Amino acid sequence: MVPFIALTLLSLLSSSCSSSLVNDFNVLIVLKQGFAFPEPVLSTWNSLNSSSVCSWAGVGCSRGRVVSLDLTDLNLSGSVSPQISRLDKLSNLSLAGNNFTGIIEIFRLSNLRFLNISNNQFNGGLDWNYSEMENLEVFDAYNNNFTAFLPLGILSLKKLKYLDLGGNYFYGKIPASYGELVGLEYLSLAGNDLHGKIPGELGNLTNLREIYLGYYNVFEGGIPAEFGNFVNLVHMNLPECELDGSIPRELGNLKLLDTLYLHANHFSGSIPKELGNLTNLVNLDLSNNALSGEIPFEFINLKQLKLFNLFLNRLHGSIPEFITELPNLETLGLWMNNFTGEIPQKLGQNEKLQVLDLSSNKLTGTIPKDLCSSNQLRILILLKNFLFGPIPEGLGKCYSLTRVRLGQNYLNGSIPNGFIYLPQLNLLELQNNVLSGKLSENGDSSSKPVKLGQINLSNNLLSGSLPFSLSNFSSLQILLLSGNQFSGPIPPSIGELNQVLMLDLSGNSLSGSIPPEIGNCFHLTSLDMSQNNLSGSVPPEISNIHILNYLNLSRNHLNQTIPKSIGSMKSLTVADFSFNDFSGKVPQSGQFSLFNASSFAGNPQLCGPLLNNPCNSTAITNTPGKAPSDFKLIFALGLLICSLIFATAAIIKAKSFKKNSSDSWKLTAFQKLEFSVTDILECVKDGNVIGRGGAGIVYHGKMPNGVEIAVKKLLGFGTNSHDHGFRAEIQTLGNIRHRNIVRLLAFCSNKETKLLVYEYMRNGSLGEALHGKKGSFLTWNLRYKIAIEAAKGLCYLHHDCSPLIVHRDVKSNNILLNSSFEAHVADFGLAKFLVDGGASECMSAIAGSYGYIAPEYAYTLKVDEKSDVYSFGVVLLELLTGRRPVGDFGEGVDIVQWSKSVTNNRREDVLQIVDSRLTMVPKDEVMHLFFIAMLCCQENSIERPTMKEIVQMLSEFPLQSSNYHSSSSSIVSQQLKIAEKEKIHAKPTQDLLV
Repeated sequence: MVPFIALTLLSLLSSSCSSSLVNDFNVLIVLKQGFAFPEPVLSTWNSLNSSSVCSWAGVGCSRGRVVSLDLTDLNLSGSVSPQISRLDKLSNLSLAGNNFTGIIEIFRLSNLRFLNISNNQFNGGLDWNYSEMENLEVFDAYNNNFTAFLPLGILSLKKLKYLDLGGNYFYGKIPASYGELVGLEYLSLAGNDLHGKIPGELGNLTNLREIYLGYYNVFEGGIPAEFGNFVNLVHMNLPECELDGSIPRELGNLKLLDTLYLHANHFSGSIPKELGNLTNLVNLDLSNNALSGEIPFEFINLKQLKLFNLFLNRLHGSIPEFITELPNLETLGLWMNNFTGEIPQKLGQNEKLQVLDLSSNKLTGTIPKDLCSSNQLRILILLKNFLFGPIPEGLGKCYSLTRVRLGQNYLNGSIPNGFIYLPQLNLLELQNNVLSGKLSENGDSSSKPVKLGQINLSNNLLSGSLPFSLSNFSSLQILLLSGNQFSGPIPPSIGELNQVLMLDLSGNSLSGSIPPEIGNCFHLTSLDMSQNNLSGSVPPEISNIHILNYLNLSRNHLNQTIPKSIGSMKSLTVADFSFNDFSGKVPQSGQFSLFNASSFAGNPQLCGPLLNNPCNSTAITNTPGKAPSDFKLIFALGLLICSLIFATAAIIKAKSFKKNSSDSWKLTAFQKLEFSVTDILECVKDGNVIGRGGAGIVYHGKMPNGVEIAVKKLLGFGTNSHDHGFRAEIQTLGNIRHRNIVRLLAFCSNKETKLLVYEYMRNGSLGEALHGKKGSFLTWNLRYKIAIEAAKGLCYLHHDCSPLIVHRDVKSNNILLNSSFEAHVADFGLAKFLVDGGASECMSAIAGSYGYIAPEYAYTLKVDEKSDVYSFGVVLLELLTGRRPVGDFGEGVDIVQWSKSVTNNRREDVLQIVDSRLTMVPKDEVMHLFFIAMLCCQENSIERPTMKEIVQMLSEFPLQSSNYHSSSSSIVSQQLKIAEKEKIHAKPTQDLLV
């Protein structure tokens, strides 16, 4: 009897388990039905076979039930059905790294211990019923679109150890009751829209090991003293969140702390000496604040320190000797302070130093000789100090060096042998010193500086002949040797600098003729050989440099005639042949018609109409009127024919567009859409047009569910089946998510037309708001906020996408404003396809819009991220002045030239150009914005800051020092230890040090 009862119970139990597994099977099928594009990654989820559930991709079972569901990084999209909560035995659930949208709610999963929904596009809030999820230990909702107050229901999760709500849009204050989550070991609320004071009650979380509260949040006050209770804390990250006041000395109680990031805030006062108690500290970054006083002596105890950044503060005193005794120190950044005295001579003897930046201080003495004793030093920046003495000979063998900037000091002696030929070097600046001696030849044929991109040795006392080893610099783009005492001929090997863009040999004693090999430098845009002793004729090969923009051969002894072929160099806009021994007639053809008489002054044997010095020949006569008249007639007829062709093509395309049924359209959605292609096509009609441009026509539409969209109909794409990579690029753009970039929702196409579907921005473009009827809405605070937000969007494209995305058409009309006037960058990454893809017949082939185009584009026809920076500088001037980039300043004058002229490049005079509609503006902020705009609009693209530096400068106001640190972009980038928690889907770049 007993065995029979046991057998019966076992049978009932087996039947119950089987029934429950069928329930799990049904739930998973419902889930799959809500996913978009589930194949092929979920091809094993077979709706015809419930018995195979436990072998499905991402599914884990135990005792006949689904206990684990892991769909991490499967590139799924669509929505997550509430039915997921019927998987009542789940202990582990991960939906991370997909494109899920809409609202998600999870409840009644009493066995759930691990929940990860990070890196999706979920919206709404997280006010769930957590009361029946009492076993939850890990809750990760990082990087979604949640927009609500921070959830209070999580207070019932007594076992919670890990909570990440960062990278969302949570607003309001941090609830003081979060201090009741005493089991927490990890807390991140960074990258939201939180404000108010940080509650001291968080100090009750004594089990915390990591805390992240920075980035985008705007807090009031400082760090609560109660944070000194975090006795188990290992990592504190509170950068860029407007904290002020003094750094609490109670932080010295955190004996286990290994990382303290408080950079880019408004902290003032002295650095508390109690931080010297943090003997486990590895990374310390207090940079970009308003700290004063000296470096505390107690820091002698920080023997584990690897990263030590105090740059951009108001610190003074000498650099303590004990810094040389920190055995693990790798990065020391103290630039832009007021440090005095000598650099400690033992610095570098710890054999770990990799990055040293002490620039823009008031340091004296000599450069320590052991800086590279372990051959690990990569970056050495000491510019803008009062250093003297020779460059240490040991640096000539420092093969690890990549960037050296020692300019604007009083260094003397010769340049160490091998220094300019170091194999990893990509930047060398020694300008404005008193260096002497000769440049040696490269004595080590196995070590060639193939990475060196820029050399600046100008304004020293260097002498002797130029080395033939110049040909070793195969990647060199800028060579500046002006203001020295070089003599002898220019070596023919200079023609092997195939990548050089700028060559300045002016102000020396070079002699002999200009080598014809100079014509092999095809990428040259600026060539200056003025103020030397050059003789002979100008080689006609110089006209082979088709993109040369600036040519200065003045104040030499050049003779014979000026080559007529120079007139064919269409990019040449500035040329100076003055004070030589040229003779004969000045050519009048081509570019010569652009040059004025001063370009030929001091050449008494030159003649021609331009010089009002007729040559001894019969006057040349022309048949008046006939040729020009014929030309004008032909030109007018050509224009008429082109217009008729374009009009006919437009009519044909319009009819074809209307005839196509929705069946011929292909829709690629980048998130779940609750509308169809037919709904989108309904918007594409004349009555809905809200904008036109070279790239296409923009229509506004309202979908049946009430969602508003913007549809851009791209112009210039025919029936060519080859899309020049356009579709792949659109796929990349569609996956990009950032709060300051307009979201691409979908892409529609047929054989004739391509449509881009974007989220709708209710307040239109910045250009319309500034220059149209909405200008009155843009107060100064709003303009400054828009500048920061637009900069962050461009910064993401340049620095956080791999490969980087160059916008190519940054302008105020491509910065859109949502209902709360938050800036969103639009139309990025498309311009190159609108040119390469066959659109040149309907739009300008110029990458950019007039008034915004960087000057170098005119002669290089190349666009890079620094071109975007120039255009962004123009946008900043628009925000300042309320004026359009061109049209308000007279013929040939744009907003950049006008701003420089009116202010004399003095930011103190910026109020003369400020928009008159702004009745009250803070002068210091206006000066700061103008200063950044002028940095962006510098003629030399290399001298422009990066977008990452611009974001930092805009965000750090008013703590920015009066002199912008001219150190390389890589150093500023390197200081950003933790990348901003942005909306990232494209692969982020890993290298923060360029």
